[in-house]
Amino acid sequence: MKRWSLAAIALLAFGLTATWHSRDAVGQSEGGWVTLFDGKNLDNFTPIGDANWKLANGEVSADTGSGFLVTKQSYTDFQIRAEFWADDDANSGIYIRLSDPAKVTADNSYEVNIFDKRPDPSYGTGAIVNVAKVNPMPKAGTGTGGGKWNTFEITAKGNKLTVLMNGQKTVEAEDSKFAKGPIALQRFPGSSKDPGIGVIKFRKVEVKSL
Repeated sequence: MKRWSLAAIALLAFGLTATWHSRDAVGQSEGGWVTLFDGKNLDNFTPIGDANWKLANGEVSADTGSGFLVTKQSYTDFQIRAEFWADDDANSGIYIRLSDPAKVTADNSYEVNIFDKRPDPSYGTGAIVNVAKVNPMPKAGTGTGGGKWNTFEITAKGNKLTVLMNGQKTVEAEDSKFAKGPIALQRFPGSSKDPGIGVIKFRKVEVKSL
């Protein structure tokens, strides 16, 4: 009887320990979401180009130059949530399923645009460039020369692509050109004549495999 009690206690202790570790692991990636950027470091990204990315106040921002922060991992079917701040002149975007992470373009990936002043607004903020037009185009900036925080939720599953901005669907499309690849965050000059135009900031970026 005494032996059985000791065994039972040991099993109970093991079970509690396993449960604790299980909860701890879930807490690190609750609901399957994995943090790519939490404001502390850029360990999950490789910078390319000459954008002046800098960390401060839990954010990464750039206000001059042209460049990207490219994830070190590739993704196939996934969701990404990103909080970003853009002023009216910002020319930025989130690129997904890059086929060449060393050369990021809208021709070798899907570009979810952040560009309120794009000459053709149908592929401006909230659109997927050359794939899905947006109408009406939402504003990432305030429209009065300032900036504001926004959230993109982008889903890529098979050939189906969906974009939500601040909880509202901007586009939904089907396209099969690109099936897998890294993700990139962009900073591009608002004007080719003035590389200092346009500020973009990111403060939280998460991804979940589907």
